[in-house]
Amino acid sequence: MDTTFSELNLPAPILRALDDMGFQAPTEIQARAIPAILGGQDIIGKSHTGTGKTVAFGVPSVLHTVPTGQTQTLVLCPTRELAMQAEGEKRKICKYTDGVRVLAVYGGDPITGQIRQLKRGVEIVVGTPGRVMDLMRRHALDLESLSLAVLDEADEMLNMGFREDIETILQTTPPTRQTVLFSATMPPEILEITGEYQHMPALIEAGNTAERTIDTISQYYFEVPRGEK
Repeated sequence: MDTTFSELNLPAPILRALDDMGFQAPTEIQARAIPAILGGQDIIGKSHTGTGKTVAFGVPSVLHTVPTGQTQTLVLCPTRELAMQAEGEKRKICKYTDGVRVLAVYGGDPITGQIRQLKRGVEIVVGTPGRVMDLMRRHALDLESLSLAVLDEADEMLNMGFREDIETILQTTPPTRQTVLFSATMPPEILEITGEYQHMPALIEAGNTAERTIDTISQYYFEVPRGEK
């Protein structure tokens, strides 16, 4: 029999939000990662897009949040699209949880509006490394109270040249923070980061990375001449 979200001992407001989102049962990565993260453990999640990673780290981050106005969770994503997606999922997860504010920060949008919202107080920040660094340099994003750092699609961030930014960001956070990393592959650079910035992480490998993860999604591609894209 498959595990249910209620078997993960999640509170009623979270279960209600997950039900609104249409989730009936946790995916493998969710069923294994949520209890580990809630237990305070650093984890390396080897799992690719479409396996439900956002909920896997989104639920614990909301449950660990205290409505103080200080940033307690930082999620780093490789692109603005992924940051926006993660922000949207987190907002849905905390729909019935009072006092948890979520903000996505990324390039391409005016930084002044993001600074304004950060000054009002944001508990969970989702962003791209470049914009997070920019906000830190402007003293708009304070990570002194950070308790959870999430590196989502870590291999993609490294492929895009964000390693130095990631390390700079992590070095400014409290050494007591919990660090969660998700990656589809495990190149040497990933292992170097885990060795430096995680404490005895548990490896959670969900599914066969050579297989499609969601049968209800069909994938297509079209070859288009350059001038007609």
